[in-house]
Amino acid sequence: MATETKTAQIAEAGHWGKDVRSDLHVSLEPRDSGGLEIALQSRVAAYYGDSIVAQTREVLSALGVEHAQLSIHDEGALPFVIAARIEAAVSRAGCKIADKSARATLEKVALPRASGRDRLRRSRLYLPGSEPKYFINAALHGPDAIILDLEDSVHPGEKDAARILVRNTLRAVDFGACERMVRINQLPLGLEDLAEVIPEAPDLVLIPKVEHADQVVEVDHVIAELKAAQRSIWLMPILESALGIENAFAIAMASPNVAALTIGLEDYTADMGVAKTSEGRESLYARTRLVNAARAAGVQAIDSVFGDVGDMDGLRRWGESSRALGFEGMGCIHPSQIRVIHEAFAPSQSELEKALKIVAAFEDAQAHGLGVVSLGSKMIDAPVVERARKLVERARKIGNLDQH
Repeated sequence: MATETKTAQIAEAGHWGKDVRSDLHVSLEPRDSGGLEIALQSRVAAYYGDSIVAQTREVLSALGVEHAQLSIHDEGALPFVIAARIEAAVSRAGCKIADKSARATLEKVALPRASGRDRLRRSRLYLPGSEPKYFINAALHGPDAIILDLEDSVHPGEKDAARILVRNTLRAVDFGACERMVRINQLPLGLEDLAEVIPEAPDLVLIPKVEHADQVVEVDHVIAELKAAQRSIWLMPILESALGIENAFAIAMASPNVAALTIGLEDYTADMGVAKTSEGRESLYARTRLVNAARAAGVQAIDSVFGDVGDMDGLRRWGESSRALGFEGMGCIHPSQIRVIHEAFAPSQSELEKALKIVAAFEDAQAHGLGVVSLGSKMIDAPVVERARKLVERARKIGNLDQH
């Protein structure tokens, strides 16, 4: 594979230091001759030093780099991180990489079962796309989804390296039962993110700062051109401005691949010029309108994150209020929030018992050819039965029916 070097320069990628875990720092200087010279410092050099050097040579060969001087400081990085940091350094050094064959050096985990459009999305855990230390154990916390974030949590100077790392993560890390989401950057930068990550088949793409339906259409078309696997890649537009909220229904209807709408309250309240509070009075209109638009379009409504990771009581109140408005889940920024969110979005025991009785009474009436359904002294009409069925179905998805 031909690789050209233009205005070669020393380039760096990754991080090292006493507080860094599961990462490495690469300093690379391409040369015109002399082969590869690799200097490695690692806490685990005695055990894995030879493997790290061997992988470094393999990745450089796949990228077409034959002559370079490298200095590597390893802090326990796994192969998918090593490959990502080397590739980022090669790109930053001014080397033109003909293709991304370096990813072929990584063992590819089996793709999980395709994600359903209406699957359970109570919690989605944000993971900064530039911090590999969070990736390996994320699924152990049990969120319904993980979000590999390329937007707000990534420094502008690290966007290029982060998208390579996220691409490798999708290829090499098994997230178990979690839905695999990626939040791209605001368009047009997000199109560069799509080019890297879509061939590795994420389950869902979050599109930030959406204000018009044509932004969703553009992303949908690009994904269709890029995706390799014959499986759906769902979309979740994030509405973060007054204009986005006003266009919520059109955005939800922009593509059949839209599975949910969500809201970003930090940007929304900034756009409105109001302070964001833990009670959410200032965003009640926007959140209610989003829920209504999502329901009208037949997609899920997913609430924003609760930013105070130390206030579990406040989180519980927010989650219960959110569910009462019609949201089906929310984001979280720390694993400690997941359990509280799941409890807040689960039907209570009394709600579930009442719903089961309503459904049973309706089915009994139907079996006896009766058009009127009663439960105790109350008559039950069709909307009540439908609401009870939805609650029972949600409990079934969550697993709350096991004890009934």
